[in-house]
Amino acid sequence: MRENDRKLLSQLFEAAVAAAQPELTIKNHLPEPPRGKTLIIGAGKASAQMGRAFRRAYGHVSEGLIVTRTGFGCPVAGVEVVEGAHPVPDGAGADAARRIAALVAGLGADDLLVALISGGGSALLPSPMPGLTLGDEIALNQSLLSCGAPISAMNAIRKQFSCIKGGRLAALAHPARVHTLIISDVPGDDPAMVASGPTVPDETTPDEARALVSKWCVELPRAMQKMLDEERVPAPLPNDPRFADNEVHVIASAALSLAAAAKSAISMGLKAVPGSDAIEGEAKRVGHADGLALKATVAEKGRRVFLSGGETSVTVGGGSAGRGGRNCEYLLALALVIEGVDGVAALAADTDGIDGNQDNAGAFADGTSVARMRAAGVDPEMALAGHDSYTAFEAVGDLFMTGPTGTNVNDFRALLVR
Repeated sequence: MRENDRKLLSQLFEAAVAAAQPELTIKNHLPEPPRGKTLIIGAGKASAQMGRAFRRAYGHVSEGLIVTRTGFGCPVAGVEVVEGAHPVPDGAGADAARRIAALVAGLGADDLLVALISGGGSALLPSPMPGLTLGDEIALNQSLLSCGAPISAMNAIRKQFSCIKGGRLAALAHPARVHTLIISDVPGDDPAMVASGPTVPDETTPDEARALVSKWCVELPRAMQKMLDEERVPAPLPNDPRFADNEVHVIASAALSLAAAAKSAISMGLKAVPGSDAIEGEAKRVGHADGLALKATVAEKGRRVFLSGGETSVTVGGGSAGRGGRNCEYLLALALVIEGVDGVAALAADTDGIDGNQDNAGAFADGTSVARMRAAGVDPEMALAGHDSYTAFEAVGDLFMTGPTGTNVNDFRALLVR
C-alpha cells in the first residue's frame, strides 16, 4: 500500500478522534455546583478520560468511582478508577457496579451526581437482578455479541435484567440531582442507548424486548427467560418524576467527528463526501456495497474521500471464528470488491482504538490487498467466511494500530479516490 495513502487516511482518523476528546468538549457542559456534595461515577471505555477532563474543568469533587476497560484507565484526582473486562463482563466490573450503586443510594436532595458515560459501559457495569448471576450476564453478552443484532437492540435487551441499566441508577440516586455527560457510540445518539442508559430511561417494554430476542435468535439463560416472561421488574419510564430535575448532554458523537475529518480532508485538497454517521448492518455486506460504490467512482475526476460512521455487526452463528472485529471484516469484504483497482485506498477503524477484542483499531486496504494476502499464503475469501480478517491484514502488514484513544464515537470509515 502507498505510504502517502496510509498517512493521509491516518490523519483523517486523528482529526475525527481529536474532535471527540473529553478535554475539548466537556468544559461546555458543566453543572451548577450543589449545596451539598458532588459525586462522580463513570462507566465506559472513555470514562476515565472524561473524569480527568471534568475534574480539571469543574474543580473539587467529594468522591467518585469510575470503571473502564482494562488498559484504558488514567489517574483522576479525588476519584477511584478501576478496570474491568470488555466486551464480556467479569467480577471486577460486577464489584464496581455494586459499589457505585451503594454510593449513589446514599445521596440526598442537596447533592449532585455527575455520571460520565461512554460506550462499553454495558459490559463494565454488570449488575444482575436478584435471582440472576454474573454467569447469566456473561452468557447473555456472549449471545448478543455473536447474534448480529445492532447495538440498540442489544442494549434494549440487556437493561431488562440489570439493577443499574435502563435509568435504574438515576432512580437509586433520587432525590439527588443527576447530571449525565455522554460520549455517544450508538447510531442516532440516543442517550438512553449508550451503555444501556444507567441514568437515562427509555420506553422499551418487556414485550418489545421479547420481540427483539426472537428476531435476533438471542439465547437467553433459563433464569433470564423466566424473568422476562414474568415481566418481574420493569424499568422506570422517562416520565417517572424521579428524573424531573436531571440533565443529559451528549458531548461527543460520530457526526461531530466526521465533520472534523471532512474539514481536515478539505485542508489537504480533497473533496470530502460525507455519508451517514449511523450506518448499521452486517459488516461484510456493508463492506461489499461500499466497495461496489467506490469502484464505480474511480473514473470520475477529482481527488475525494468518502466518510461514514455508525456501528456494523458480525453474525458468527454456531460456527467457529478466527480473529477480527467488525471494521476489519467490513474492510476485507471491501478489499475483495476493489481487487486490482488502481487509485483507491480505505481505512476502517474503531475510534476507541480497539476493533472488537483484538489489539488493533482497524486496517488499511487498497486494490493490491487481496493479491498480497494470497502471496502471503492467506485465502481472503476463506478468511472472510471464517471471520478471520485480522489474520488476513496482519499477513500483509496493514493492521492499523493506535492503542486506546481516550474516546469512543464508534466506527470511522474513509474511502479515498486519488
